[in-house]
Amino acid sequence: MSVKAVTRSLGFAGLLPFYGSVAGAFWFEDYPQALSVQGFVLYSLAILCFLSGALWGQARASEPAGQIWRLLVSNGVVVFAVASLLTAQVFLASVLLMLGYLALLWYERHVDEEGGWYAVMRLQLTTGVVLAHLLFIALQITRQ
Repeated sequence: MSVKAVTRSLGFAGLLPFYGSVAGAFWFEDYPQALSVQGFVLYSLAILCFLSGALWGQARASEPAGQIWRLLVSNGVVVFAVASLLTAQVFLASVLLMLGYLALLWYERHVDEEGGWYAVMRLQLTTGVVLAHLLFIALQITRQ
């Protein structure tokens, strides 16, 4: 199996916990519902931090000026993501995390000019993640 195939498989499999948590938050009640809601936000934080950490590896392969910006953006996104959870408001945290995914995608698309299969996959995955967040946010609004 190629690195590309493994990367794509892991990336798209990573969408399953987002949608599973949304489904659990919709269908379950009481503790299982609360677990699904908290699971969604925590998983979102973990994946956004993972993607930010990938910028560290990319920084090693870029020119010195680009390295500094990648490192700063990587750290900034992680601090922003953690701060979103510190609001202790699920609705607000999910909106902020969604904005973090969009900001990271915007940054990556502006610094990676060659594009290729990885850029296409990142766009597809971010679209899936943003859609999951929009469903989750809509569910939070209807539950209030």
